[in-house]
Amino acid sequence: MKQTYPMQWDLDVLYAGGSQSPAFAAELSGMEADINALTGELKQFEGSFTPTSVELASQEQLTRWTDAIQSILLRLRQSDSFVACLLAQHVKDMRAIGLNDRIKTMTAKFNAALTGFDEQLRLTGEEKWQSWLQQSDIAPLAFTLNERRNAAREKLPPSQEALAGELAVDGYHGWGGLYNTIVSRARFEAAEPDGSTKILSAGQMYNRLSNADRSVREASFAEWEREWGDQAELCSEALNRLAGFRLKLYDKRGWGSVLKEPLAVNRMSEATLSAMWDAVNEGKPELVRYLERKAKLLGVPKLDWHDVEAPIGSAGRTVPYDEAAAFIVERFREFSPELSDFSEAAFKDGWIEAEDRPGKRPGGFCTSFPISRETRIFMTYSGTASNISTLAHELGHAYHQHVMNDLPPFAQEYAMNVAETASTFAEMIVADSALQAANDPGEKLALLDDKLQRATAFFMNIHARFLFETRFYEKRRKGMVSHEELSKLMEEAQHDAYSGAVGKLHPHFWASKLHFYLTDAPFYNFPYTFGFLFSSGIYALAKQEGPAFAARYVALLRDTGRMTVEELALKHLGVRLDEPGFWRQAVALNSADVQTFLELTE
Repeated sequence: MKQTYPMQWDLDVLYAGGSQSPAFAAELSGMEADINALTGELKQFEGSFTPTSVELASQEQLTRWTDAIQSILLRLRQSDSFVACLLAQHVKDMRAIGLNDRIKTMTAKFNAALTGFDEQLRLTGEEKWQSWLQQSDIAPLAFTLNERRNAAREKLPPSQEALAGELAVDGYHGWGGLYNTIVSRARFEAAEPDGSTKILSAGQMYNRLSNADRSVREASFAEWEREWGDQAELCSEALNRLAGFRLKLYDKRGWGSVLKEPLAVNRMSEATLSAMWDAVNEGKPELVRYLERKAKLLGVPKLDWHDVEAPIGSAGRTVPYDEAAAFIVERFREFSPELSDFSEAAFKDGWIEAEDRPGKRPGGFCTSFPISRETRIFMTYSGTASNISTLAHELGHAYHQHVMNDLPPFAQEYAMNVAETASTFAEMIVADSALQAANDPGEKLALLDDKLQRATAFFMNIHARFLFETRFYEKRRKGMVSHEELSKLMEEAQHDAYSGAVGKLHPHFWASKLHFYLTDAPFYNFPYTFGFLFSSGIYALAKQEGPAFAARYVALLRDTGRMTVEELALKHLGVRLDEPGFWRQAVALNSADVQTFLELTE
């Protein structure tokens, strides 16, 4: 009997009642009380000594604070995830909007407490510090504690960092939250086959941009650009204020580079970032050949923006959700029964919100509930090959969290770049195994095209975002940047990143893309390319070693929250990431796919 899976997620099993949940309200109240208690104790302790009498901070006190912080951290992650899900499924849930603001306020208080805690770490004498790190309950946290201690040495005094965090709630984070309001008000008109007009949400309209019918894509893209053009002034105001806040804070801290924070957050060096982009640029000519051939297949002289992700051949077929789920589960099983069983349970147990309906925000994400040891996946499924890739991608994120659930909370805090490694690796399993199993030339071509679309996204689309954001920050140092200038910067970045291979560009991409407005992670772009290439190298190794690699893969994932990426690669892969060799080999894996595509389309 064919398995049927729910297309709406189950949030009530976490907190019954949604944004009006009594259990969730109690969770927030308890967490607020604990944050206030921690803050009060740290402030009281801070005032009881001077740096010359820091030995008053005993190892027992440090341990107690560490335990309290980890407990709050888990609950804060869980609460933030719950509200993110509420807002994603219904962008006009006013109670959820209020809860989101409350959590932002709590997060600011917690971060202020963390600043005080970090200061105690910084002031602790070296001998006592090393002795404390050797204690059995603290040793597993040594990497994070050392990281926090070193970072505290490069920030403002605790009181100033705390003030900046508090002011950010209604300033910095408030501007970031404006994007959700803009998206909720966005309205897109779409022509139906019967001649009528339908009003779509941003999430629904976005799916039409990769429709198999070029006339539908053209009309949808024109409407997409029109609406985001109408919202451009608001988006420009938000983006400018976000960048202005960051630049002022960086300046006060004495940070000269806008990349200092995102590199630190992703636990990687600038040498690694440069080596990666150099290898990507070296490999772009191969992708240009693919884009030129695709243009020929579509009967156009050059691909426009809305053609880059257009399906070819049988990829235009609408795949039912249940069929897509079964396909993913089957493909995962070829690599790891554990990954397959986990994913099947996620489908069955209502961990995935996939229904195509109005009121949802665009895009897809996976978010974790570490106390419940569950995750939730959000997307709008319409049956495209891209949707299937998104499902596999987000399940990769979910599995990554799953294998870390038993680790201490600090050790679960892995960075975005290695998070994208697990998700992209999951995509590769599905794409490559499907490609190998395909017998029909049309199906094989469609699957290969979908795979190359993802390579194009990571090599070119993401690079365009990185170039845009880097150049925007340079301009923002001199003052506000108008929405017209932002669109010009975006077109220039797209032209450079795509090596001139795309005709009509997407000037308002900067306005439409959520990632530019996220306040939790600056430069929400290059980690995707890192993840794609890092996982490419891992996947090549997995194919060499066979089923035995699954356990080694889990060991790598479990270390992602307690090592730099350079240390991680050296330990588990035996390679250096700050040198070009690894990246060139990872980029070269794409060349074989391009060559096969060209041969199939002769």
